[in-house]
Amino acid sequence: MSNIYTSNLHVEKAISSKLKDVNFENLAFGKTFTDHMFMCDFIDGEWQQPKIVPYGPMPMEPSARVFHYGQAVFEGMKAYKDDNGDVFLFRPEENFERINKSCSRLAMPEFPREFFFEGLETLINLDKDWIQTGVGNSLYIRPFAIAIEPVIAAAPSQSYRFMVICSPVSPYYKGKVRVLIAEHFSRSADGGVGYAKAAGNYAAQFYPTKLAQDKGYQQVIWTDSNTHTLLEEAGTMNVFFRINDTLITAPTSDRILDGVTRKSVIQLAKDSGIDVEVRPIKVHEIVEASENGSLKEIFGAGTAAVISEISAFEFREKVHEIEDLGDQGFAAKLKKQMLHIQHNLSEDKHNWRYQIK
Repeated sequence: MSNIYTSNLHVEKAISSKLKDVNFENLAFGKTFTDHMFMCDFIDGEWQQPKIVPYGPMPMEPSARVFHYGQAVFEGMKAYKDDNGDVFLFRPEENFERINKSCSRLAMPEFPREFFFEGLETLINLDKDWIQTGVGNSLYIRPFAIAIEPVIAAAPSQSYRFMVICSPVSPYYKGKVRVLIAEHFSRSADGGVGYAKAAGNYAAQFYPTKLAQDKGYQQVIWTDSNTHTLLEEAGTMNVFFRINDTLITAPTSDRILDGVTRKSVIQLAKDSGIDVEVRPIKVHEIVEASENGSLKEIFGAGTAAVISEISAFEFREKVHEIEDLGDQGFAAKLKKQMLHIQHNLSEDKHNWRYQIK
């Protein structure tokens, strides 16, 4: 192994690459990982020297607090390569700020900005050959932080590990999805951690989502925990509703994640002259719009799929089908605009692209 040193970062390069063994024509999302990973430990009240090492297993004690008390947060990002071989991130400052917001909510130490960006850029440069060109191809980037102190006492950990791993992904398209509107289970509650990307938020979704899948649906549209009358998120994504020619999405709150894709969709819609309303949305409003024909589209927005269209929803045993607008729908148009910005195929007037040098 050859070592590289920068002002803050120690790099240990892999002896050989796994790249030659990867079938990029048949990638399962999140199952293939690049040659290297970034890691940095928080010990004795301060972050230690960050390092990049070959991707692989790492020893952890079974008493590590993350296993027992759930101090774990993460982010989802992507890197894109254009036809010239240049590599870009999409609004990474938003992800950095949000993971630290998540850390604060779980009583975890915030991660230094200079470590985050130096580590991210160095890691991507080391593994940039894993990024394929072409719209929809990208490198999925997973920063995360976990409690590693080996103590089974119900209190915040005194030591943590911040890591970044990367996985090449192809276009994330599985067709439109059918969803069930939740009336009993909730994704989050007022005063809770719904706005944070805490690992436990996602674990708690799995059971009600499985119940929906048993009924033939792929995802759940979550409602508020107090009354189950307000529509909030779809699966693991923010959700948008189009009534006539107005695009509506719920405001962020303790219960709703401040999605990077969400805020980008809102801006692109406004740029396109689409009326956007950010306000509470009641279930009965969407049911009525479906019945009178004014509900034109529902779609989710998130990093993995960018935009995922919804073809039908069920509420109180009644199924509401949604017409397929194809390329003429807001979802298709906004997704195309977003992908073209991310892949350096169109103007980036909001300076969302961040080039990896």
